[in-house]
Order: sequence, then C-alpha cells, then structure tokens
Amino acid sequence: MSTDTGVYPREQCVLRYLLEARAAATPDKTYVALQDGSTLSYGDFHARVRAAASGLARLGVAQGDHVVVWLPTGLEGLTTWFAINYLGAVYVPLNIAYRGGILEHALNLSDAKLAVIHGDLASRLTEIPLASLRDVVVLHDRGVQIAGLATHPFSLLEHGEGRLPELAAPIEPWDTHAIIFTSGTTGPSKGVLQSYMHLYNYTMGYTLATAADRFLVSLPLFHVGGTSPRMVMLTRGGSIALMEAFSTDSFWEVVHRTQSTTTILLGVMASFLNKLPAPPDGIGKCLKWVSVVPLDEEAIAFGKRFNITIKTGFNMTEAPSPLVSEPNPTAIGSAGRPRAGIECRIVDAHDCEVAVGDIGELIVSSDRPWALNHGYYKNPQATVEAWRNGWFHTGDGFRRDEQGNYYFVDRIKDAIRRRGENISSFEVEAEVLKHPMIREAAAVAVKSDVAEDEVMVAVSLAPGAEFDPAELIHFLQPRMAHFMIPRYVRVLPDLPKTPTSKVQKHLLRSAGVTPDAWDREAAGIRIRRERLGDG
Repeated sequence: MSTDTGVYPREQCVLRYLLEARAAATPDKTYVALQDGSTLSYGDFHARVRAAASGLARLGVAQGDHVVVWLPTGLEGLTTWFAINYLGAVYVPLNIAYRGGILEHALNLSDAKLAVIHGDLASRLTEIPLASLRDVVVLHDRGVQIAGLATHPFSLLEHGEGRLPELAAPIEPWDTHAIIFTSGTTGPSKGVLQSYMHLYNYTMGYTLATAADRFLVSLPLFHVGGTSPRMVMLTRGGSIALMEAFSTDSFWEVVHRTQSTTTILLGVMASFLNKLPAPPDGIGKCLKWVSVVPLDEEAIAFGKRFNITIKTGFNMTEAPSPLVSEPNPTAIGSAGRPRAGIECRIVDAHDCEVAVGDIGELIVSSDRPWALNHGYYKNPQATVEAWRNGWFHTGDGFRRDEQGNYYFVDRIKDAIRRRGENISSFEVEAEVLKHPMIREAAAVAVKSDVAEDEVMVAVSLAPGAEFDPAELIHFLQPRMAHFMIPRYVRVLPDLPKTPTSKVQKHLLRSAGVTPDAWDREAAGIRIRRERLGDG
C-alpha cells in the first residue's frame, strides 16, 4: 500500500531546511550575485540569514507571526525574507509604491506587529492610522518619528547575536510562508495565502533550470516573478543575480557583469531590447534561455536575434505555473499547456466545459495538496468564490486549440461585446502597440448609443511623438477584424496604474467617453466590413 501523501518532504520544499542543506553541502558555492559584481556563497548567506533571524527573534518575532517587508530589491530584502521564514514566521512583502489608502489597507490586513522598511518610505506611515503595527526596523534611517511606533536600526538584523529560539514545531510544507497581495485592478488588493508547497510549485515551470544556471532577477520581491526565481535556484543548487530594477539601457551590461544565464522578460521588455543596437561582441553571450510572457512576435524575434532559447507560460500569485511551453514554441500567443500534476479546464459561467476554440474562464486543479493557494487572508467570501466546485477560478478568459495549446484572451471582467461579437482587449492592444508612435495601450468597453458596447482605446505616446488618431484607424484596418477596430481613441500622458504597474481599466471604463475622446464616426471614417471572397 502506497504511503505517498502527495506532499513533498520538508527538506525538499521548506525554505529553512533547503538553505541549511545547501550551506552544509556546498558552503563555498555562490548563491547571490549583486549588480556591482560581488557575490555571496551559500555558507555566507546562511550566516547572514541566521543573524537576521536572531535579530528578529530579539524583537519578539515568533513562529507563525506575520512580518511586513517594505524594501526595494536588494540583498537586505532577500535576507529579511529568508530570516522571517527561518523562524517559521510569515513573510508579507509590500509594494514600495504603496501609500495612503492602499498602504493602510495592506498594513492593517496583514496583522503584522513588526515591519522592516526603507527609511525613504517611513514618512508615509505618518499619513495613515496604524492598527496592529508596533515596531519598525529601518534600513537607512532618515530620522522620521512615527507616533506609536518603536524604531530600530537595520544593523540589529545584520549583527544579530545570541542563540536562535527552538521552533515550537517543525516547519511543515503546508504552513503559510507568505501573504502576497494581488494587484487590485478591480478592487482592494487581496492577500494570497501561499504555503511552502505552493512556493515550491513555482519551480515546476522552470524545467530548463540547472545547478549551473544563474538567474537574473529584475522583478521585485513583492511580485511572484521576483520571488519564484530565488526559490527555483535554491532548489536546483544554482545562483541568482539581483538587479535593482529592470533597465533597458543597462540590461546587457548587468547580464555580462553578473554572468547571468537566464531571466524573465514580461510585457514590452523583449520589444524594448529588440529596438536597441546589438550589444558589443561578447557582452551578454552568457544568456542562454529566457522566459518571455506573452509569446508574441517580438518574443520570438528576441530569441532568434540573440540566439537564446525562449519559453513561455502562465503564472499567477494564486496558481504557480499551471501552464508552460516547450522550448522555442511557435504558436504565437500561446501560454503553453498544463504542466505535469496540473489539470486545467476552460468553462462557462456555470463551470461547464466549453468547446475547443470557444472562450471561457480558466480553472485549475492540482494532484497534490497545498500546491495552489489556500485562500485569501481574512476574505472568506473571495476565497469561496474563487474555489467554488473545488477548482481555483483564475478570472482569466482563455481558449484552447486542437493541439492542446492554451491562449490567454482577457481578464473576464475586461471582455468586450460589440454588435454580437466577443472582443479580446488583449488582442486589440497587441495590434495598437505595433503602431510606432504608441508606448502603452488599454482597450475597454464603453456604452453604445445603439446596443451592447463600443470599443475605446486609451494610449500614451512615445517621447516626442506626433499622433493623429485617424492615422491609427487606417493603420489598424488591414490588421484586425472590422468589429474590433476602436471607435474612440483617448490620448493620455500616462495610463492609470496600480502600484504593481497594471493598468486600472476600471477607471477608464467608469470615465466612459470623455470630452477629450476622439470619435472616428464623428470624424467620418468608415470601416469596411469583411465579406467572404473579398481579396
């Protein structure tokens, strides 16, 4: 009789035990490379983590406590995360762009009594009421006094001394390692509960990663694209390189200086790099494979231009890597196929599976317990809604082709229906962004004076660009179906964003057709309707 519970052993997926094993087995091997070229071995990093854990314990942090981390990308943030989990406490990272109401919401929802913050952010705490927070550890203290809070120097975590407290119980794979906040594009951010099993399952999407790789991390720690590579390389026994923030201009130089072999490129990152002149001979040649999302023409061109193997996939804060592709996929727009151990379905509003080619919501299940999120912290209504019928509902519209490839279409709430046709805002935006004058684009539904919706696209322009909305319509006509072509065009200096840089489409939708929106029908531009047999 099999005794396999489906849960991985502690030593395989719990961060504390993984780090201890690496430090014991390969103490001199590099785990962290910094942007300046310096490195830390597994042994050195383990010592830093233990010192930080000792400092946190002196401040009263115990197993199961929640600790907020509000730091930019860097060694301090990485060490603090590992130290929190080393004590069996729960890591709660916050976006460094948070302030005002969204900061108040996240801090108070976290139930954290202690936060580790950067001194440049401290003054924002004086602007909001604080419910549970009592202590702050400050990196680069600027002398800001916060009423009701005890302030401690970050050196307390760098030079922690004394014996670490005994764990009350072993840290288990099903224990919560982190609460990570969603982007909040449609409402207040939700705190996603992630177990160590959940964290480990992110590694399943990086099938090419080996102990010889160095993963360049340019995404922040509060983003799963920044968290997951650090766990991937810890499990593989490889290394990571910390880039303070993605920069097109310095990307290849940082790749070369840190000798990184892989990274993640999201959104327009690959497009921006494609537009640069080729780096000097020998610079960046160490980069061997890259995860690129989405898989568009620019992503494939990037791989071919730089002779780099590319992969793609679909990832969420709530569902680690349910879809992954083979190396060098060719199905433009595909997010890959369900990985081993994951079952995916595309369903209608009643959870009935739709036909191949039809659009529905992607729902996900795992053959292992705790491999997906275990709810939203202090939000049972959202948890029940997301987990109805025993499947996690992603809220994302997908379709599947005959070959089994899955294609992201849109957020369900962002879908547009115009004159009997369902329209993907994602696909409209992809075509609009091909216009050389346009830097950003967001397509939304606005009220029609006839029936259903009209399509509006809000755009921001490339620096110094001169733009005529009528020219955009002429540009789009040969590129998309007639019913997808926007009626309205709004030009904005910047699109409204969440602190995680996702466009807040609900603000554009609620504003509707504003006085500054250009109307192609009022301009007299007629759209030719396609007919069968037209050349």
